[in-house]
Amino acid sequence: MTATIKVCMGSSCFARGNNKNLQLIQQFLESRGLDGEVELTGLRCCDKCSKGPNISIDGTEYNNVDQGTLLDILEKHFKASQE
Repeated sequence: MTATIKVCMGSSCFARGNNKNLQLIQQFLESRGLDGEVELTGLRCCDKCSKGPNISIDGTEYNNVDQGTLLDILEKHFKASQE
């Protein structure tokens, strides 16, 4: 399994929570031994600032992501990919 997570690090998304979301993603991947199987990259700006913070996982875009919804998204995505 190889997955790609892209985190918008533009000033709006960063200030609205992607700085904390990035840490949560890293902790999630490390705690499940997935950090070597997932490409985690930052983006400058997705041009969707009003919908931010923005994150995409394997091409699926998620908007207005906070830490609670992000954890649910990660659990669902990586549980489904392991089945």
